[in-house]
Amino acid sequence: MLQSEPPSVQVDDDMEKQRAELADIIRRFAPEDGIFTTAIAPLYMVRYDHPVQSFPTLAQPALCILAQGSKDVRLGDESYTYDPLNYLVLSVAMPLSGRIQHATQEHPNLALRLDIDPAHINALIAEAGPMSVPTRPTGRGLYIERIDSQLLDAVLRLTRLLSTPKDIAMLAPLIQREILYRLLRSQQGYQLYEIAISNSQTHRVTQAIKWLNSNYEQPLRIEDLAREVNLSVSTLHHRFKSVTAMSPLQYQKQLRLQEARRLMLADGLDASAAGYRVGYESPSQFSREYSRLFGAPPLRDLARLRKRV
Repeated sequence: MLQSEPPSVQVDDDMEKQRAELADIIRRFAPEDGIFTTAIAPLYMVRYDHPVQSFPTLAQPALCILAQGSKDVRLGDESYTYDPLNYLVLSVAMPLSGRIQHATQEHPNLALRLDIDPAHINALIAEAGPMSVPTRPTGRGLYIERIDSQLLDAVLRLTRLLSTPKDIAMLAPLIQREILYRLLRSQQGYQLYEIAISNSQTHRVTQAIKWLNSNYEQPLRIEDLAREVNLSVSTLHHRFKSVTAMSPLQYQKQLRLQEARRLMLADGLDASAAGYRVGYESPSQFSREYSRLFGAPPLRDLARLRKRV
């Protein structure tokens, strides 16, 4: 299993003050355990007062910043750890699970999530023109980067707008553009840049991901998907795995199982009906693959989930 951890660095006093203010704002708008929407549509405040082990879910492109605590994120067999000194960017939608090992009511895990719309990145690149974004071999669609004072300042200014709602409509879009700009200019900004450039192979992989997200219940022929996004079969497989750490078939399987779980939990479907709805023809195969992903067969897993509510 690949383990990616942020480097140990010296804490800057000014940035520590910014971080402390950000933590106070998150406490104010996330007064208890949970994920909270805000008056700024793509911005969420997140608070956990206890250790959390989440199961795989389809995470959308986003910037994630911790003001207090740390978090482990798993992508397939890979593990990534970030903290207040390092932010996490998810550039494409991918099935992820997470773990928070240390959190209490006195010292909660405090974070914010700013969803990223790739169309906004495209518009920013088109308007700004060449931005000297470094060109490198594209890696995972998830990465951890050292936070700097300029990005932290922009994020802090965005969250401060929650205290002056009348300013949100005018100023929030400008600050969000600044945040995207600073992400693009960071050392790993090429990974965001690549998903917005229509003739890049990474952009075509994002189109394949979008197709799978919308058609996960359909039988998958890799040849058809490759033709859909104008890539060869071998290139699609290689680039898809490079970005998501899994093959298109593995990705589809996770989408199917997550949706089946939702259908059973939220809509009351039994396992056979849920499996059939998401594309499984064999109930035994559905049960085996469900157990492999979630650690228990459907009935036992649902009982465990309902105990948590």
